[in-house]
Amino acid sequence: MIDMLSLLPQYTPNEFDSRHRLVIVASQRAKHLAQGAKPTGPSRFTKETTAALDEVLRGKIPYLTGKEARDAMKEAKRGKEGETERMAMMTGEDAKEIKKELSVYVDDTAKPQAAPAEE
Repeated sequence: MIDMLSLLPQYTPNEFDSRHRLVIVASQRAKHLAQGAKPTGPSRFTKETTAALDEVLRGKIPYLTGKEARDAMKEAKRGKEGETERMAMMTGEDAKEIKKELSVYVDDTAKPQAAPAEE
């Protein structure tokens, strides 16, 4: 089987320890580009996946491995949890404020039911 990276002379062939790591890094970068991230520079490619692979192979996208990567993932998770808690607290306060403002226009109190008329 021919090594695909060896067919591309403009790229550094020994930068990645496996093709699997290359695919993972490029797919994460493609996801970021699809979500609106800015490219690192001008590219001759228009598709996010191809542009991401080009950026990664050119060494413009830094990535972490091993313990550094695990620590970075834990830190990102902590940041997301903190953001979620902050949003939950804001939502509770906002909901109270909205309900207070709407109470002027909408009366949601229970109305007493009229007794059925006897014949």
